[in-house]
Amino acid sequence: MSALVSVKHVSKQYSGRDITQGDVLTDISFELKPGQVLGLLGHNGAGKSTLIKAMLGAHQYQGQISVNGYEPITQRDKMMESLSYISDVNVLPEWMTVAQLLAYTEGVHPGFKRSKADALLTQTDIKPRTRISALSKGMKVQLHLAIVIATNTQILILDEPTLGLDLVYRDTFYRHLLEWFHDGERVLIIASHEVAEIEHLLTDVLILKHGRAVMQTSMESISEAYFILDASDDFSGQIEALNPISSQKGLGTTKWLLSRDCAYQVEGMGMVYKVRLADLFLALQREAV
Repeated sequence: MSALVSVKHVSKQYSGRDITQGDVLTDISFELKPGQVLGLLGHNGAGKSTLIKAMLGAHQYQGQISVNGYEPITQRDKMMESLSYISDVNVLPEWMTVAQLLAYTEGVHPGFKRSKADALLTQTDIKPRTRISALSKGMKVQLHLAIVIATNTQILILDEPTLGLDLVYRDTFYRHLLEWFHDGERVLIIASHEVAEIEHLLTDVLILKHGRAVMQTSMESISEAYFILDASDDFSGQIEALNPISSQKGLGTTKWLLSRDCAYQVEGMGMVYKVRLADLFLALQREAV
């Protein structure tokens, strides 16, 4: 099965900028095939938005990017026929009504199915005659997703899509998103710093820090490569000698994030737990690059 998204040795430098200030990219590579969900993680300034803009053809970059076989800058019109993007800020025309937006999309996008969008919106509180400017942020995100789902989009990029939404809107958003994803051969990229919220959706993860990849792996391999040990502080000296990735002190015990290679050396020292992506993300963000 061929990759729908291919990023090879992509870098982006801004003249006059210190690389330690972030918002740059250095030698990023990955491939995504149908059925993969990539979590693009990192704090503000890590390079997430810079990478997304390169994939959307919004600025020049070094390296190679292919989205469904098309280069983002020189073949952007063809690429966008199978790619959609939802950001954390509203990009829908505020002056239109919901019905006008759907009619406009139907007229300009040959793959848009109005009946599918209407069916999705009947499951929400969004009314056709309502102006987009009068919708809440949660409703705008739902409307945007309904339009995406009603097209022949194969690749969807989400950039902090649920930022500022309450739990009800978040739950509805992700439910509709998963229905779309499992209804065909799709690729999904979710850029976020809300790691715990998206962890259960991901098949793969790319963690950026100062524009560099500090971790790039599948979700399956994380539990195979790391574990958490909750051990009495009596063992702290022995565990510290194993160069733990991170530690979190409790009352008389400490939780250590360790490489699986250390498992036999700490056997019997305490309780062993499966590592969460959020634990690993925080540990890597604390480390110096």
